[in-house]
Amino acid sequence: MNIREQTEEFERRFLHPRACLSSASKGRAVKEKEGDIRTAFQRDRDRIIHSKAFRRLKHKTQVFLAPRGDHYRTRLTHVLEVSQIARTIARALRLNEDLTEAISLGHDLGHTPFGHAGEMVLREIHPGGFDHYIQSLRVVDFLERDGQGLNLTHEVRNGIVKHSKGKGLIIPDKKTERAETLEGQVVRVSDLIAYVNHDLDDALRAEVLREADIPKKILKVLGDTHARRIDVMVKDFIYQSGATGLEDLRMSDEVSEAASGLRDFLYVRVYESPLIIKEFRKAQKILRDLYDYYLEHVEELFEDIPAEKRMNKNRMVCDFIAGMTDRFALMTYERLFLPQQWNVL
Repeated sequence: MNIREQTEEFERRFLHPRACLSSASKGRAVKEKEGDIRTAFQRDRDRIIHSKAFRRLKHKTQVFLAPRGDHYRTRLTHVLEVSQIARTIARALRLNEDLTEAISLGHDLGHTPFGHAGEMVLREIHPGGFDHYIQSLRVVDFLERDGQGLNLTHEVRNGIVKHSKGKGLIIPDKKTERAETLEGQVVRVSDLIAYVNHDLDDALRAEVLREADIPKKILKVLGDTHARRIDVMVKDFIYQSGATGLEDLRMSDEVSEAASGLRDFLYVRVYESPLIIKEFRKAQKILRDLYDYYLEHVEELFEDIPAEKRMNKNRMVCDFIAGMTDRFALMTYERLFLPQQWNVL
């Protein structure tokens, strides 16, 4: 028995009966030989971490555009915080921690530059629409490795495409809107726990909000510090879900209402506030201009791509724009649209 098989045996013996076992994966689109050391989900996690799209997350906006402060979250630190919260929950509930981690690290690979401002503008101008969770799946299925994709397992892919909620229910009533695995559902909840807390922390740091602005009824339930709020939400989800024998992953009504209330508060006072929207509009103009430019000059981007691999040019330009980091988008805009200074000799 090799190391991978020992790990798989450990999972069978010690994980919860409703956990997703590595050995029971529905597999990959292109069948591969199993390794001697790592399970299928561990290999998926490593492929995501070593991908170019994952590295670009360090220069993509979470909420605050191109922040100069060192302590604001980026899309990369967001997925790391989601991963740690999700792993804590998965371990406590005896779910598959490797699967949970892989989904967490891959769930935002398709996010645009300038956060949701970029997503909104691509949704508007790209003929096929745009959603970052669908783009994340496109990244791992096709765009990475020069069009070969990462060939991830079905369970990781399903968790990635089902992670998003927007203003919807934290845990959807319809099973078709949930991830197929409990691990994927844990990531969806962990995503919310992470972003409502770290976005609040960043808004306070940016002085967009003051502590006194946070509704008292939310603080009464969740606590008056960043660490306390995460602790309350994580523990409540673990104990409430565990009490059902994992038949139903849930928060208590009180904590769920407070968490949703905090999210709604952030939408009004931060995400959709006049100050943030003003900066978002600037970012959206940049992406609109870049999109229009590359539609007219598509040969500048794709001259090295063989004809048989080319797609509809709108699709190709959308993929290119979505993959940009904030700073690359700004640098490209400056090069294309702003006068360049002549060097003095």
